[in-house]
Amino acid sequence: MTDVTFVSTNPGKSREVAAILAPYGLRVRWKRRTLPEPQAEELEAVVAAKLDAVRDVRGYTLVEDSGLFIPSLAGFPGVYSAHFLKIWKFGPILELLRTRPRAAYFRSVVGLKRGPKRWTFAGEVVGSIAERPAGSGGFGYDPIFVPHGWSRTFAEGTAEEKNAISHRGRAVRQVGVALGAAPDAPASDAAAPRRR
Repeated sequence: MTDVTFVSTNPGKSREVAAILAPYGLRVRWKRRTLPEPQAEELEAVVAAKLDAVRDVRGYTLVEDSGLFIPSLAGFPGVYSAHFLKIWKFGPILELLRTRPRAAYFRSVVGLKRGPKRWTFAGEVVGSIAERPAGSGGFGYDPIFVPHGWSRTFAEGTAEEKNAISHRGRAVRQVGVALGAAPDAPASDAAAPRRR
């Protein structure tokens, strides 16, 4: 079994990553550490900074950054999603969307490294913002995000349902395909590692 160290302060993300990679024969070890999150325009730049900060971790090392993008708010909160949520919660976004289109998408970028080699993988899921928070599962913006094809928020679904279609699930499964083997893995998620 191959070990992968996931570096993050978010226990919810760690649980998701471990569950997604388990079918690929990959064991995830969570290393709780605060990593730099520079004010950048793209998630890829944030992930690159995080990978730079974990030089002391041996073997396969995984980091992730994600954001909620709302086109009618010019993509906001985007790369600032975690910071905005920590300070303001959902209120300002729900208020701003009272008179604007509610379409939104989540995007996740995962960075993988081993020694000097680096790869990045990305995943997205489209949906809309609910009129009010609902559900007690998940974390982050899950209580207000309704994925396309659902009538519930991510927070109202099970962890398995969310992982099957989520932005993070789609990005992390590409790591599984690159490092492990799972014949029942969704073909649409498979991709060769992209060197950075």
